Amino acid sequence: MFGRVAAWSFAAFLVVSPAASGVETGPFGGVPTAVAAAAPDVGGGPDMMTPDQSPDRVESKAGDRLEAAAEAQVEVQTHEQDRARDNSQNKLAALEPAVPFSPSSPSPNLAEPFGLGALPLAGGEILAKWSGVEADIRADEEVLARCRDDAELCPGPAKNFLAIVAEGRGLTGRSRIGVINRAVNLAIAPMSDLAQWGVPDRWSSPLETFTTGRGDCEDYAIAKYVALTAAGIDAHDVKLVILQDLATGQDHAVVAARLDGKWLMLDNRWLRLVEDNDIRDVLPLFVLDAGGVKEFAPTAISGARRTSAPAALGS
Repeated sequence: MFGRVAAWSFAAFLVVSPAASGVETGPFGGVPTAVAAAAPDVGGGPDMMTPDQSPDRVESKAGDRLEAAAEAQVEVQTHEQDRARDNSQNKLAALEPAVPFSPSSPSPNLAEPFGLGALPLAGGEILAKWSGVEADIRADEEVLARCRDDAELCPGPAKNFLAIVAEGRGLTGRSRIGVINRAVNLAIAPMSDLAQWGVPDRWSSPLETFTTGRGDCEDYAIAKYVALTAAGIDAHDVKLVILQDLATGQDHAVVAARLDGKWLMLDNRWLRLVEDNDIRDVLPLFVLDAGGVKEFAPTAISGARRTSAPAALGS
């Protein structure tokens, strides 16, 4: 199991006690002094009483003014509480870490695995490889569509792949992801591209891999990527991720499937599902999906940027 991926940003927290209202209370049962001072006098004593100042009239006016003063007190206290809350939020916002990307860079999509932003690649070897295998996947889909129309004419490798898709489609949630991960892992025997094809790195479509029954890490990952989406998982929730295993120094391909807001990593080296935050000692490099290829930014642990595809991926 991998060592924990180093964090690339630090969360800052501050406990801010609510600010005092700063309003002095006066002698009117808690009415603020400022409000009490603004309240008009209710009149003099009995010897100074005018016709408008009969006891009933005075009592009525006094009640109205005290009621107005109480309403003013509530308004002032509410205003002060709002101001204290705003001040507290402003202090916390000021401590939020800045997004660790150049201001001139496009806004990253922080929904990618590992909680990192990723920036689109406009060219390069890895984009060419992914575009090529996407074309092969579309050709596979035509074969699979014919298989659904006429099972008698369906080749064996396509039947085997469709059986895995059907098993996954019959389940939901983690069970669907887990059964596809397990089935693909058991259907393919690990073999390097050099041993199988005589070249350092070759990316195969699912039906080619199921025809030979052999493949390396990216062949497992491509087959799982297609099977998961064919089984009903939204394409936005499935990614192919290339990372560097810092323990071995090799580049490695896995699939990330999002479930309930968390990314589960599907690896050909084990059957269990592991959350991205529990993967250890890796450097995420690229993320591939239906939208193309993106490079993780920043390239987390070492800070070094990778701009081309790895010469060969590990098994």
